[in-house]
This record gives sequence, C-alpha cells and structure tokens, in this order.
Amino acid sequence: MFLLLLPLVLVLVYHYVTRNHDYWEKRNVKYEKPVPIFGTLYANLVAKKSITEISVEMYNKYPNEQAVGIYRGTTPELIIRDLDVVRRILNVDFAYFYPRGIGRNPKEEPVFLNLFHVDGDMWKLLRQRLTPTFTTAKLKNMFPLVVQCAEKLQTVGENIVSRGGDCDVRELMARFTTEFIGACGFGIQMDSINDEHSLFRALGKKMFQRSWKNYVAVALYDLFPEFRTIIQKSLRETEIMDAISEIVENIRKQRNYKPIGRNDFIDLLLELESKGKIVGESVEKRDANGKPEQVEMEMDLTCMVAQVFVFFAAGFETSSSATSFMLHQLAFHPEEQRKIQENIDQVLAKYDNKLCYDSISEMTALSNGFKEAMRLFPSLGTLHRVCAQKYTIPEMGITLDPGVKIIVPVQAIQVDGKYFDNPTEFNPDRFNDTSADRHKFAYLPFGEGPRQCIGARLGEMQSLAGLAAVLHKFSLEPAANTKRHLEVNHGSNTVQSIKGGLPLKLRLRSKQSQVAA
Repeated sequence: MFLLLLPLVLVLVYHYVTRNHDYWEKRNVKYEKPVPIFGTLYANLVAKKSITEISVEMYNKYPNEQAVGIYRGTTPELIIRDLDVVRRILNVDFAYFYPRGIGRNPKEEPVFLNLFHVDGDMWKLLRQRLTPTFTTAKLKNMFPLVVQCAEKLQTVGENIVSRGGDCDVRELMARFTTEFIGACGFGIQMDSINDEHSLFRALGKKMFQRSWKNYVAVALYDLFPEFRTIIQKSLRETEIMDAISEIVENIRKQRNYKPIGRNDFIDLLLELESKGKIVGESVEKRDANGKPEQVEMEMDLTCMVAQVFVFFAAGFETSSSATSFMLHQLAFHPEEQRKIQENIDQVLAKYDNKLCYDSISEMTALSNGFKEAMRLFPSLGTLHRVCAQKYTIPEMGITLDPGVKIIVPVQAIQVDGKYFDNPTEFNPDRFNDTSADRHKFAYLPFGEGPRQCIGARLGEMQSLAGLAAVLHKFSLEPAANTKRHLEVNHGSNTVQSIKGGLPLKLRLRSKQSQVAA
C-alpha cells in the first residue's frame, strides 16, 4: 500500500514546493529559473551570498529589462531596474506598497514592534508620532551630546597613535557610535569608546551575530509561510529585549516617568508617552464610502523598548559601517583626504576649533565624501516592499497580486555607469554639481518616499561629527595588513557589513598643517 501511495505523495510534495514557479512566465517577465523548495535564492538562504550581492548579479545579468523575477521559495519577488518604476513603488503609488515585509509577528517577538519592521496601521501611527522627534531644533539640542562623544573619540585616537597607530577603524567607529547611542538614546555614559569590552559594545555585537541555528530557522520561515507561527517560536530570543527593557525601565524610574530636559531619545519617548493613545487614519481599512477608518494604539513600555532597540540597532550598524568605509577610502585617496581635512580646518577656524551644529553643516567636502562612500557601499544595499493590493505597473503593463515582494537594488543602481561616470571610482566631487542631470531615484542610501529613513538627518549629523573629529586631528593610511578590496559579509542581509575588520594606521596631524589651512 505504501509503495502505491509513494508516487502520489511525491507528486503532491513536488507540486507544493514548486507552486507559483510559473508566476513570472505567465506575465512575460524575464526571471531566474527556480529550483524546488529554494526558488532562486538558495545561496542567500544558506548565507553564501547576501541579498545585496544577489540583487547586483541579477541587475547586471539582465541589462535590457525593466525588472527581473526571482523566487524566495514559492513567493515571487521582483527586482526593479527601471527608476521610474522605483519612483512609483517608493513614492507615487506608495498606497499599494506600504509594507516592507521584513519583520516578524511582534506578538511572538516584541522587538519587532518598532518603526522599521512593523507594517500597515501600526507603522503609520508610529511614524506619525515619532516624526516630530527629529526636527532641526531637536537635533540642535542633541548636538552637545554628540560633541562630547567626538571629543572622547579624539582622545582614544591619541592613545592609538602613542601605541604605534595601527587600529581597526571599523571597531573604533563602532565604539564611537555606541557611545553616541548611549548618550543620545539612553542618556547613559557607556564609556564604550575607552572600553572595547563594555556591556553596550557587547550588546551591539550580539544584535548582528547570527548562529547557524538562526540561519536555518530564518530560511525555513521564508520558505514555508504556512508554518511561520511554529517556526517563529524557535527564533524567539529574549536576552536582548530583556536587557534593553531593564535599562529603559530603570531610566524611566530615575526620571520619574517624565522628560528631564536632557533632549535624548528616552526624553522624547517619555514626552510621547505622556500624550497617550496615538490616533490617526488607517492605511489598511476604509468604510463603505472609501474613507479611511480611524485607528489607534498605545505607546506602552513594550512599544517604547522596541523603538529604543531599533534606535540602537539601526543607528549602530549603519553609521559605523558607513564612516569606517569612508575612512578606508580616504586612506587610499590621500589627495581627497587632504581636501576634506583642509575644508574641516577652514570651517572650524571660524568656530574657535570647536565642533558645533552649524560648523558641520558648512563642511561641504566632508559631506560630499560621506555621500560618495554611501553611494559606493550603502548600508542598506536593497530596499524592500510588498504589494498590498492588486496593482498594474503602467511602464511594464503587468499586474501584481497582493503578497508579491519587491526589491529595489540600491547598491546596483548606485554603481551603474548609466547614472554615474566612472561608477566604481571614489570621487566626492561628483556631488558638487547639484544640478546634475541625474534621476532623483539613482541615489537612495536612506530610501525615499513615506518610508525613507526617519533618522537620516540624525545619523548623518552624528557620522559627520565623528569623521570631522578624526580627520581634524589625524590622517589615515593603509596598515601592513590592510586590504585594498574589501569582502562583504555574505551572511549580512538587512544591513551590509564587511567581513573581518578594517585595519588602518592613524597618524597625528601637525598643528602647523591645521593652522596653515
């Protein structure tokens, strides 16, 4: 009996693991041929290639297509190559593509109850309430905390020089970023800069360390949507959430559950908490007349902790990755390094050699260098959206069903010679020409549209302050073990990272060179 049933079982299993594999063929979209179970993303699911690496491969493999179809298991995904289509998805027709689809159920893992990961009404309400926390006035109020961290960074740099100058700038900038997040996020002097083994530096590392068990569980979660509730239970890790919850609750008690005028992120969240329920219009539900329904949510402790988590995780990894990559580029482009240093010196001379909010905004050469580093190696190498309701792409004449996933290949677009001359060359001056005839959506390091990075200005301000502090006092050059061409961490997906460290040598600049400028 078993032998008679076996062929039927095998046919049913094959049908189950290949269903939808004709989705792009039916729509006349060029696609990568899928294999059973894995679709076309086997290398990504087993951590041999990041999703950014795969999106770059597909982008370059199909140069004449507006989009390329792939499959994550049986879920169809579309890599968009046409920038007008990118504009529609991220901005113009955002109402059809508001979900990111990269979070998990926050009821099972409360850490995902944050602005970056939630979708739908919860995202809209959080965004509505959190947007006012990143105004220019609030960033200016926060800047003295940034300066304190930058001054500590210079002291650590001097200690490194006294020991010969060799250092891992990835680790150095990660410790600076962690210190900044402690000061501006938690209101705590973490001393992560001076202590590479500090509790908070360890916490930052743990957030982005993934075990093989985790890789397998995430792959199963992606491949078998019907079993996600069961699979997610094996992904639940409470250690990080518990640690941040304890920190946040202790700070709230110390502040008597009210803002104390420190202008850090906890203060801002306490201010939001005091306003009670968040109420707004739904992006998911409409009444019989097509009018959005009113929805609401509580800014409770669990929700606050989740926002602090993403403030830490997103700010820590993206900023330290971007700043250290820029320093690595400058070490191999000494003429660009000198140009940026002279600009920093000239600006700081006007402000008694003190960093301040206004001085950072005048450092054009530094800003251009940072933009160019983010172009070559964007922290988010891909942007993700999910089709929320049936949608026809006018430029392509194809109709997408709800649940189809969209990938915007940021890395691939930003190093495409169609949009940037000599695209692999580090050339900060390309950002001097603001009138350049370049498509607005050819440069997307912070995303675009209603879901662009809410903390972009804060992250840029903090990154530029750290870079200015380093480059005003030090010059960088390759160390004996520095690699010219860096290898990407193939297991990094949401945020790109470099495999291993970024060793460079720091040299103290002479006082004369700073004054002469």
